[in-house]
Amino acid sequence: MKLSPLPFIAWCIAWSAGTAWAQTAPAVPEPSQIDTWRNQAVALEHGHGVRRDPAEAMALYCKAALAGDADARYRLGWIHANGRGTERNDAYAAFYFKLAAEQGHEQSGNMLKVVGQRSEKPPCVIEAETHEAQRKAALLAAEQLARHEVRYRELADNDQRRKILAIVDRLAPEYGIHPGLAFAVIRAESNFNPQAVSHKNAQGLMQLIPETAERFQVRKPFDPEQNIRGGMAYLRWLLAYFQGNVALAVAAYNAGEGAVERHRGVPPYAETRGYLSRIQEIFDLQQHPFDARVTGPSRLVNQTIVRR
Repeated sequence: MKLSPLPFIAWCIAWSAGTAWAQTAPAVPEPSQIDTWRNQAVALEHGHGVRRDPAEAMALYCKAALAGDADARYRLGWIHANGRGTERNDAYAAFYFKLAAEQGHEQSGNMLKVVGQRSEKPPCVIEAETHEAQRKAALLAAEQLARHEVRYRELADNDQRRKILAIVDRLAPEYGIHPGLAFAVIRAESNFNPQAVSHKNAQGLMQLIPETAERFQVRKPFDPEQNIRGGMAYLRWLLAYFQGNVALAVAAYNAGEGAVERHRGVPPYAETRGYLSRIQEIFDLQQHPFDARVTGPSRLVNQTIVRR
């Protein structure tokens, strides 16, 4: 799933909205509601006491048909078979007649002999299925986000880590970085040690080498806030460069964007593979929002196969 380049706060709002929508399962209509839809559709189809409106009648019939009403399915089949208020389509008619016939609707079984057995899903059915697929996708995304919200915060189990997390939470919206990703990088880079120094002279919580610190204007790499700002700025750049692909951005943070481009994906280095695994233990979302204004995309974005 590719997320659009939303600012971090808008992304959070979108996620929250998605969570609320996803957790609201489609209500199963009561029989009385189905009867109401069908009866209103009949009135609209024939102009009984109301202005005739074939399109609205079909919409109401469709709601009843999707809820399992055999008579509504038969009536929709009849409309499509005879071109009543819509273009004639025997395949759409057969779709509804088959469903109703399977419910024991005798007239629908007879009509199938007229329109034939070749059926095709009508637009209203496709639209309903698409909506349900989107609802399930939003539910999955919301569940994934909820796991991340718990997973990385569980690591803040002492005063020092809680102070680091507080900085991450405060700065994350400014840089458009999910705090879970930044916290995962800090854990993998320095194990939360602000004074950490690697054999390559990478320094501080997010292990900035001098060139990267200078690139992102970090003058005090052992100052937790300055270091986190520099690391987040670099992550923001990498996410824009790799169009939100978390695995590529993380691999580049460890091995350099040049190595990722040379290997056309996650480099086959044991250190980088292990590093990516450590990140994914607590942040395994594949896509992250990115700001396309930060930098243009890597030439590999549309052709890279990520090696894990």
